[in-house]
Amino acid sequence: MKKLLCTLLATGALSATGFTYAGTESGLYLGGSVGNAEIDYDESFPEFDGIDYKFKDDDTAYKIFGGYNFGVLPLLDLAVEGGYIDFGSQEQFLNDALGSQKVEVTGWTAAGLVGVDLGPVGLFGKAGVITWDGDISNFEFDTSDSGTDAAYGVGAKVQLGSFAIRAEYEIFEIDDADMTFYSVGGVVTF
Repeated sequence: MKKLLCTLLATGALSATGFTYAGTESGLYLGGSVGNAEIDYDESFPEFDGIDYKFKDDDTAYKIFGGYNFGVLPLLDLAVEGGYIDFGSQEQFLNDALGSQKVEVTGWTAAGLVGVDLGPVGLFGKAGVITWDGDISNFEFDTSDSGTDAAYGVGAKVQLGSFAIRAEYEIFEIDDADMTFYSVGGVVTF
């Protein structure tokens, strides 16, 4: 009975140590992701006989990012993160008079992350801001706009030592449009 009790206690202690270690990669990290970005814009113009303007398209996008995970508690991730996102080029045919319209948006992000580690798998949420620049063009005009708006998202990661595979869904409230970004990438913690 003593042997069994000692074996169970030793196994439990080793398991707890491994479980805690698997989710405590703290420090500086760098990463990159690629995925799909979609813009969705819908507006009515009652002053022009109630014309509805709708623009919705998607394209391949990428981001590079870096941050610092504080690793304050064994199962909890608290981090700050910044990055650069290129949302690609979205284009849509409007009508015969206006032709096609093309939108290109890039931005710099800053966010806080809170996550929970469940062994090598972790879940996290993030909230912050995006400072963006956008170019809009069609056959009649080219214009650009910029601003700073809200950004938030959720994600999951699989930690393999100092390397993690990360999947995310992010929403960027760019002016009056919503930009969503699904991505998968890698992160290295130093």
